Amino acid sequence: MATAALLITDPATGPLRSVRDIVPADLWDKQVGLLQRDYPYDSVMAARVLGQGYAYLLTAMAHRGEQLGLAPSTLVDIGVHTIILDTVAYAELCEKHNEGHFLHHVPKVEFKNDGSVMKTAHLIAGDGWEVDLPLWADAAECGPCHPGNDSH
Repeated sequence: MATAALLITDPATGPLRSVRDIVPADLWDKQVGLLQRDYPYDSVMAARVLGQGYAYLLTAMAHRGEQLGLAPSTLVDIGVHTIILDTVAYAELCEKHNEGHFLHHVPKVEFKNDGSVMKTAHLIAGDGWEVDLPLWADAAECGPCHPGNDSH
């Protein structure tokens, strides 16, 4: 099954970065297993959600202090929480990729149609990570083409 991806077209940026190059294989397998345990995901879906969670967190770390108002989609947030709740591994990630500063994630209380989720997806792509667009789609579904959509 192919997934849509937001791709970098500027050849100066080089190839897409992979979170699998950052996350040790045993940690990856453990966290994919946690997602499969806690959600109705097969290993493919769990890996997609986890990968986007890491891409989000690594991008947020790279832009720490810039006040960009980054926000994950509903599905990506599941991956983010899986990573954060593995506290020892998350602390190591922050140590290595966030200059030792613990990156705090403050989830939105409610979904806001303010464009922040898709803006975040574009920033992640701009930083060289592959963006799995279907996992960010809940933000796009609330756009102007769905007036009156108050399901979020």
